[in-house]
Amino acid sequence: MIPHSYATDTQTKATELAATVAASVSPAQIVSACAAVEAFLRKHTPDQHRWFFSITFPTLICRVFGFDDSSPPSSALAKRQPSNGWIDVAVSENDSELAGKIFSLLSPNGVLLSSISGIDRLSLVKYVFPTERLPEWVRYMLQNERDCRVLTDLCPLFKNRIKEDSIKGSSYQVQLNVFEYYLFWFAYYPVCRGNSEGSETVKVHRTKKFRLENWSYSIPGLSSAKRETEKKTEGNLFIRLLYVYLYSFVPVQDLNVHQPYRSSLLHYYPGYDGSAIERAEFVINTMIHFWLVDNDFSPLPAGLCKAFGVTFPFRSVLGETPPTSGLGDVINVFVKYLNLSSLAATKGSNQIEYGGSPGWRVSGSFDVVKSRDAPLSIHSIGSWNLLIQRPLYRYILRTFLFCPVETSIKNVSQAFSVWVNYMEPWSISFEEFADLNETLVLPSGSSANSVTKSSSPGYSSMWQGFILDNYLFYSSLVMHFIGFAHKFLHTDAEVIVQMVSKVISILTSSSELMDLIKNVDSVFHSKAAESSKSMLSSLNRYVPTIREQLQDWEDGLCESDADGSFLHENWNKDLRLFADGEDGGQQLLQLFLLRAESELQSISGNNLAQNLQCLDSLKAQLSQLFGGPIAKPSPGTAQSRHHQQSRDDIFKPRSFGNQIGAEIKYKGDWMKRPASSDEIAWLASLLVNISGRLNEKLGLNRVDHSQRGTGWSYVEVQGGMRSVYGPMETLKLVFYSLLSWIMWLVEAGVQFMRTNGLRVNLRMLASKKIVVVVLVLAAFNLFKKALAL
Repeated sequence: MIPHSYATDTQTKATELAATVAASVSPAQIVSACAAVEAFLRKHTPDQHRWFFSITFPTLICRVFGFDDSSPPSSALAKRQPSNGWIDVAVSENDSELAGKIFSLLSPNGVLLSSISGIDRLSLVKYVFPTERLPEWVRYMLQNERDCRVLTDLCPLFKNRIKEDSIKGSSYQVQLNVFEYYLFWFAYYPVCRGNSEGSETVKVHRTKKFRLENWSYSIPGLSSAKRETEKKTEGNLFIRLLYVYLYSFVPVQDLNVHQPYRSSLLHYYPGYDGSAIERAEFVINTMIHFWLVDNDFSPLPAGLCKAFGVTFPFRSVLGETPPTSGLGDVINVFVKYLNLSSLAATKGSNQIEYGGSPGWRVSGSFDVVKSRDAPLSIHSIGSWNLLIQRPLYRYILRTFLFCPVETSIKNVSQAFSVWVNYMEPWSISFEEFADLNETLVLPSGSSANSVTKSSSPGYSSMWQGFILDNYLFYSSLVMHFIGFAHKFLHTDAEVIVQMVSKVISILTSSSELMDLIKNVDSVFHSKAAESSKSMLSSLNRYVPTIREQLQDWEDGLCESDADGSFLHENWNKDLRLFADGEDGGQQLLQLFLLRAESELQSISGNNLAQNLQCLDSLKAQLSQLFGGPIAKPSPGTAQSRHHQQSRDDIFKPRSFGNQIGAEIKYKGDWMKRPASSDEIAWLASLLVNISGRLNEKLGLNRVDHSQRGTGWSYVEVQGGMRSVYGPMETLKLVFYSLLSWIMWLVEAGVQFMRTNGLRVNLRMLASKKIVVVVLVLAAFNLFKKALAL
């Protein structure tokens, strides 16, 4: 037992250390504070670390990441003030020595995380993570007691971590051990930075400087030279910490392979947090929900929520909110590292089978490891891909759909980079992480490195399972991106053409890959009896899973809600890349070529010949993809001119040249159409939001096709007849009768609207004529009352 005087002395030193850490702002002070923290932890035993983690550690987190508890994350003042966190100071000062000291303090084999393992092993300290810093969808879940109880079953990240507030009683909070608490703050850091940068987004002007700097240099494969910041990615302190945490806590091969930086946290006792797989799942799920999900109004798989009887009313709250900006670099490293597990799977098999038969699991389910007590194997490690499929798909799609017009498109370029890298897992090589491995002094013979060295440089049949399991990334998401390209073509035609060319080049990079994508599309749209070839019949078993993924991954997402473009409301029920007709991929890409050629020719500059050459290359790629020449429609055909004009109007910007926004043909939800000249825009938007909430509450967003009987319903009253005495009872009877009739009429009206597909639409009240009439009547009544006085 520790003497009271010694414990008091330890508490006093921890308090003094916290004050030293809080006052450390300059590089010299930060280096001194890091040394003081390490000296304190080395001097005391794990059971004496209680005071450090109770007093000093929260202050240390605030100083390392630059958080200020005195101002909430939404404070405008806090967003305008430059961060003086230790990581930001090291980056701004470009001080490699300072960055090395901070990295040494926070590295997995450092004294800090070793002490964290000891304090968690003894379960001496627990933290409550601030609710306002959690992902947005989790904040709303914690407001309801029933949602809190089911959250632990729905999301493994919060299993056994949602506790009732012992002080307030009726509220719930997230309680974490020291390692989990630190990892939550680590994942929240880029989100906080992205929110601060997003609040300072300014209107983007269309200039040549904007074209080259904001787009092509941030997208891999679109420029021959990297930006200086890209060259220094390996030197980014946070990226280095992220990589070494993934390397240490998320295995991509057998755990028995010796890997440094695992010497501390993998030595927990069995009673602490279970197997290494559980720890790896916690790390991955933390980053998924903070970075990919966050403000998504459909955060969890629809099938999983349906099984638990849970519905999320987040769509009316979160709406068309794009993902947090500025997360592209960290997500890129995160996704690339997890794809190393796919490379490990190809090493021991001729074809990747991520989940065996695709029918056994719920699409997009997070519970991919059936038995947590099972020994680690290459097959289980290969399932990391299943954890990120749905969140990553929705992150990329929401970025494309909800990108605001005439604002910074940095977030779109980063999401595009993540998507392109994810589509080519076979292109991941040792060089991707070579500089990081060299900087972190990781041995070249480690498991991750050996996997990358032995991987093939291009697509082969070994990757067929990966393509089938991620088919929507190669089909449906391509169609959504074509819609985005049409919408933003007028912003920068040069780079948009290069982006489309990059995507098409991936699809046509291998004839074997192209044939597989076409065959799956053919099987998807054909009946089982029509698939006579053995190759096509073997693909039939993947069709049900692809249909489930299409409805689940695109739940609530469609262009008609976002910008009123060509896709109808029920788009997420079919694949249209190789479909015929105006909504098919070939027709839309042909229209894109026509519009892109017109846009490029209207740009004055010396790059016209090079741009037209890039356009010709894109035409050749499209001819290869669709198996025929991409020819222009005959200008003499009136019908062709009509179709071209009709489709061109759909994608025309809302303000283009001397055209008026009201002339644009709208094909989305008519209630959410752009404001016309005879409407008050802000009032129309308000009434549309109110109508949407009413329709969601009353269940009018879906048509009720159920067949109900037309006969009368009778209720048998038990207990015999009862007489009514006195005027009060008579009035009560009359009142309850009227109330029941009114409720019955309302219910009948709602049921009639559901059956006939009717919805509440208050937008008509935003008409300027109606508003003028209301104002005139109100003014007349006020004038009449004034005269009466």
